[in-house]
Amino acid sequence: MTETFLAPDRPFRTKAELAAEHIKQMIMSGQTPPGTKIITRVVAEAVGVSDTPVREAIKQLVSEEWLVERPHIGAVVAEFTVANVRELYSIRAALTSLALELHAAPLNGARLVAVDEVLTASARAIADGDVAAFARLNRRYHSLLCDTEESRIVHRMLQGLWAKTETAQRGFRLVPWRLPHSHAEHMAIRDALVAGDIARASELQHAHEMAAMDALIHAMDGNR
Repeated sequence: MTETFLAPDRPFRTKAELAAEHIKQMIMSGQTPPGTKIITRVVAEAVGVSDTPVREAIKQLVSEEWLVERPHIGAVVAEFTVANVRELYSIRAALTSLALELHAAPLNGARLVAVDEVLTASARAIADGDVAAFARLNRRYHSLLCDTEESRIVHRMLQGLWAKTETAQRGFRLVPWRLPHSHAEHMAIRDALVAGDIARASELQHAHEMAAMDALIHAMDGNR
């Protein structure tokens, strides 16, 4: 039986979910780079659970491609390859641009205020050279644009993709020079949405994801 515990932000959360979140944070923080073996006992002790829910978490993360099973080794952190980047960013480009088209309404009201707050904070992060902060704000920006009544399913799909492409904040950590360019692209998308030019905003959004993909692939090729 799956173990559960009471969490303040949710009625119930399984210990397997808690273990999975801990492993994801290990990966996203850079603590466990690609190829690192996930040791069940170490995770269990860190989370304060038995080995069983950790094994459940590992199976789930293998199915989600955060981890891969290696013969005679066990579960290790999945590699982040050029092929992965091309596929994930291409899907992101299609889905984020589709989300804008599905909503098909000018950006205004509370959502516009929230987007502008994120853009202001993003400009500060660039000035401070804070790549981690910009990465978090980047996720928030795109979530604000894609999380509408007309694009709920698309947004849920994107959440998984964002998590996979943000592991260890690889994107912006590998290409920090992209920060001001990304911000300028965000501003252009915002302006098109405010003007009600949804087709233009969707086109800019798709180009934005492709530019990020090209930069990341170039950086990965250069690091080989």
